[in-house]
Order: sequence, then C-alpha cells, then structure tokens
Amino acid sequence: MFGDIARFLLSTIFTLFGAALLLRAWLQFVRVPAYNAVSHAVQQVTNWLVLPLRRIIPGFRGIDWASIVAALIAAVVYVLLAVWLAGIDPFGALPTLVVVAVLTVVKWALNLLIWLTILMALLSWLNPNSPAMPVLFELTAPFLNPLRRILPQLGGLDLSPILLFVIVQVLLMVVTRAAVSLTLFGI
Repeated sequence: MFGDIARFLLSTIFTLFGAALLLRAWLQFVRVPAYNAVSHAVQQVTNWLVLPLRRIIPGFRGIDWASIVAALIAAVVYVLLAVWLAGIDPFGALPTLVVVAVLTVVKWALNLLIWLTILMALLSWLNPNSPAMPVLFELTAPFLNPLRRILPQLGGLDLSPILLFVIVQVLLMVVTRAAVSLTLFGI
C-alpha cells in the first residue's frame, strides 16, 4: 500500500511539474506575453530550474530549449525514482530509461493538451469572456483548427475538441504501451 501511495504522489508531482515546464516552452513558442497571469504563474513555478539552464542552453528559433531540457531532466529523475520504487536497480538499464524518459515527456505533453482543451471548452461555455480564454485559444488553436476544417459544426456545436480527445487518447495508449514494454510497468 505504501508503494502505491508513493508512486501516485511521485507521478502526480512530476506530471504537474513536467507539464508546467512544457507549458512554459509552449507559451513562449506561441508568443504569449510574459506579463500575462498564466505565463507569470508558470514562470514562478519553473524559474528555479529553467533560469540556470538558460545560461548554458539558449533559445533558438522561438523555442525555449532550456524548458524542454528541464522537462527531460525532470522525466529522467521521475523514471529513475519510479524504477527504484518498483525495486529495480535504476542504473542497470539506464539507456532504456532515457528512452522511457523521452516517452514520459511526450505523455506529459499529450496530457497537457487534453487539460488545456478541456479547460478551454469549459470556459467557453461558462465564462467566454474570461481573461484566460485568449491564452487557451492561442495554445489549442494549432490542434483544433485543422479538425474544425474537417468536422462540420452541428447547430453551433464545435465537435473538434471531442475528436482531439480521441486522437490524443489513442496516442497516449501507444506511448504508454511503448513505455510498459520497455520497463515492464507503466509510467
């Protein structure tokens, strides 16, 4: 029971932190202003790791590589701790665990996309004038707009978030299956 609780807490903490790191890079890529409340909150949570990395890893072509490398570092630490909690020597299969860490970052990014899309859909119904809506629209538009061109609107109902959920869930299944096949347990 203690092992299950520890794995749950470890997964929750690292998933939230990894998602914050990826969100930081994503916010910069879509050029959300740094003074925005969402950007500011994400920066406050992640500055302690990203700012030191920025001294050695510069951004390039609008991509915040320091945040992405920080997410990869967090994933490596998470995978090492998860393997250690499972009772396996984490350093015995280090090259495999690096691949699993990359898959973990992909999983965090896919989960982040789902969370942002859900939040955007809820706010569009409950409070479409929310200050977070422009940010959420900027973040999700590159994924939803191509689907909107494919799906017809049914009486003003936008079905593109539902199709995006299905696509992302399938991708999550593939990523999770690949990680399980490499480690013999889930990430």
